Amino acid sequence: MNEALLEVKDLTVKYVTDLETVHAVNRISFSLGRGQTIGLVGETGAGKTTTALSIMRLLPERTGKVTGGEIRFAGQDLLAMPEHEMQAIRGEKIAMIFQDPMTSLNPVMTVGDQIAEALDLHNDQGRSREQIQERVDEVLSMVGIPPQRKSEYPHQFSGGMKQRVVIAIALACEPELLIADEPTTALDVTIQAQVISMIRELRDRLQTAMIMITHDLGIVAQTCDNVAVMYAGALIEIGSAEDIFLGGDHHPYTVGLFGSIPNLRSKAKRLTPIPGLMPDPTHLPEGCSFSPRCPHATEQCRTAPPAVYTRGSHRICCHLFADREGWKEDA
Repeated sequence: MNEALLEVKDLTVKYVTDLETVHAVNRISFSLGRGQTIGLVGETGAGKTTTALSIMRLLPERTGKVTGGEIRFAGQDLLAMPEHEMQAIRGEKIAMIFQDPMTSLNPVMTVGDQIAEALDLHNDQGRSREQIQERVDEVLSMVGIPPQRKSEYPHQFSGGMKQRVVIAIALACEPELLIADEPTTALDVTIQAQVISMIRELRDRLQTAMIMITHDLGIVAQTCDNVAVMYAGALIEIGSAEDIFLGGDHHPYTVGLFGSIPNLRSKAKRLTPIPGLMPDPTHLPEGCSFSPRCPHATEQCRTAPPAVYTRGSHRICCHLFADREGWKEDA
């Protein structure tokens, strides 16, 4: 079993304003081993990006607050760490590919200078200017961009090429943990496949642990060792890729996600969408957050929060599993 590189325990995050409090992440726990990949899956508003920003300590300063839990990276408590120490980790040990490459790059700096800036900021090895430029050429080649283009500006690149530059910046310092926040959302299908293949290849070559944030279960199936399904700020199901894609038991929400995937072998002409919308995060339901949309909801689901039930590495938070064979309540 891989040594735990990242441990998130009972993480709770709120966005607090003068008017209301948004319950963005609610007591989630998961761990990630060195060289492993975990997929965070769920609809928009599930809390996936907030989880990533909490790990990076990049929550909005005035409104975003971690109100409970802990995040440990390589044995260090990130939430208790002074900001200057976190700056040394951010970018070098933990890097993030942000969701929109169009806004992630500085339009008045060349792409080469933006990669060099990351290397210069974390220049623990005492690289000379020439060595930094050699590394810039190396990482550009790594993501399939000719080094000769390092003197060009972001507006001279296509959307797919900009995403490759963002990935190059993230990988420049060879981080131990890479967080990819929906890295293919703004790209067309052909470029999506190329970017995912490239990320997977680079992860395997560098032995980088990765958190893949996406709403696309197809991407998760291609890249992830473990899968965590988020809904309304909570982890409602977590397990290995085999548990999620080949196992027979699932949370009703996960079943709904699979029902929304096109299947070329199926004779059904229409997909089966999940009815309703994600609950208002300022006023979450009293019981199970999914109960207003769940076809199996009972009165217990509407009034009492469900316990977590386990079978091996597979964990599901749902009242339906209280009496299901092979499942036991997590103490």
